[in-house]
Amino acid sequence: MTFAPRALADRLEGWARRWNAILPLLLAELIIWLGFGALLPIMPLYFSEHGVDFATLGVVVAAWPASRLVGEPIFGWIADRTARVPLMVAGNVGAGIFGFLPLVLVGVGPFIALRALAGLSTALYDPAARGFIADATPADRRGEAFGLYGAAQMGGLLLGPAIGGLGATIFGGVAFIFVFGGLASLAAAVAIALRVREPVREPANPSAARRLGARDVTDYGSGTGDLVRRTIAGGDGSEVAVEDDGAAGPTTLLNPWLIAGLLFTVGGNFAYGTYEVVWSLYLQRLGAGLDLIGLTFAMFGLPILVLSPWFGRRIDRGGLTPYLIAGTLLPIAAALAYTALVDPLLAVPLILVEATGSAIGSPALYSIVATGSPRGRSSTAQGIVGAAGTLAFVVASLSTGWAMTIDIKLPFYLFAIVMAAFSAAAFAVLRPWTRNPHRGREVAAPV
Repeated sequence: MTFAPRALADRLEGWARRWNAILPLLLAELIIWLGFGALLPIMPLYFSEHGVDFATLGVVVAAWPASRLVGEPIFGWIADRTARVPLMVAGNVGAGIFGFLPLVLVGVGPFIALRALAGLSTALYDPAARGFIADATPADRRGEAFGLYGAAQMGGLLLGPAIGGLGATIFGGVAFIFVFGGLASLAAAVAIALRVREPVREPANPSAARRLGARDVTDYGSGTGDLVRRTIAGGDGSEVAVEDDGAAGPTTLLNPWLIAGLLFTVGGNFAYGTYEVVWSLYLQRLGAGLDLIGLTFAMFGLPILVLSPWFGRRIDRGGLTPYLIAGTLLPIAAALAYTALVDPLLAVPLILVEATGSAIGSPALYSIVATGSPRGRSSTAQGIVGAAGTLAFVVASLSTGWAMTIDIKLPFYLFAIVMAAFSAAAFAVLRPWTRNPHRGREVAAPV
C-alpha cells in the first residue's frame, strides 16, 4: 500500500532534480502566461470600447509584434554578452507596468505607445529566457526541455482566461484582468530574481574550448552539466563516439540548422498571425457563440500542455525527420479541413489535430535552433529566430485582412500554401543533416 506513493515521490524528486536548473524559469513562464491568457481575449474589446475603430485597432495590435521585431535581435545579442537574469527581470517588470497602464492612459496614442513598450519588454525577456534554457540543458535533453517550456506556456493560456473571467465577475469589471496581468508579470520577475541562477557560460571561442580537452566518459556527471561524450549509431550501423561539449558545433550563425529553423519558424508563425485575425470571425460566421470560440482557444492549448514534453523526450532520442513532417502536415491538413466546416462544433476535434502538430513540431524546432546556435551566441540566435517569426506574424495579419475581403476561407488556403512552401525549403536545407543531428561532431573512429 505504501509502495506506489513512495515510488511516485521518488520519481517526482528525480524529475525535479533533473530539471533543477530551469525549473524556476518554467514556473515563471507559467505565471507570465496566466496573465497573458487572461488579457488576450478582452484586449481588443477594451480598446474598441474606448474609441478605437476597427482600422486603427489593427495598428494598436500590430504595435506589440512590430516592436518585438526590432527588439529581439538586439536584446538577444546583448543577452549573450551580459548576465541574462537581470534582463529577464527587467523585461517582466516592464511588461507588468505597460500591461497595466492602459487602465490609466486611455486613447489611441497611449494604447499604441503602451503596446509597443510592452512588446519591447517581452523582446528583452524572451531571447534571454530561451538562450538560458538552451545553455543550461544537456544537448540530448533540449527537446524535452523546450517541450516543458511550451507546456508551461499552454498551462497558463488554459487557466488564465478562467481566472480572468472569474475575477472580472467577482470584482465587477475588466480592470481586474489588467491588474492581474500586470501582477503576474511582476510576480514572475520576483521568481526569476530569487530562484534563477546564471549557468557557467561556455567559451565563445571554439578553439579555446578545444584546448580544454575532452574527458573520456560516456554518461552524465552528477550535476546538470552537458553530456560530454556518448555514442550514436553511425551510418553503417557501427557506433561512433561523439563529443557533445559543442567544440565542433557551428562557429557562425550562417549554418544549415539555424537557416532551417528560421524557415520553419516563418511557416509556423504565419499560422498564428492568420488565426489571430480570422478565427473568431470565421466561427462566428458559422454560428458559433463566444462560449464555443473560447473553448477552441482552450482546446488548442491542451495537446501542447500534455504532449509537448513527451514528444520532446522522443525527439531527444534521435530522428528529427518524422517529427518535423508531422509538425508540418497536421496544421496544414487542419487548415484545409476548416474550409469545409458547416457545423462550428466540428472545429473542436480539428483544432486538437492542429494543436497536436504544434506539440510535435515546437520541441523539434527549438532543438534545431539550439543545435544551430554557435557557442556563446544562443540568445542571439533565439532573437533572430524570434524576429523572423514576428515578421511572419505581422505579414500574415496584414495579408489575412486583405484576403478576408475576397473570401473568408481564403486565409486558410493562403496559410497552407505558405507553411508548405517554407517547410519544404527548410527540409531542403536540413535534409542531409536530419538523419544524424551530430553530423560533423564525430571525434573518434567507430568503436
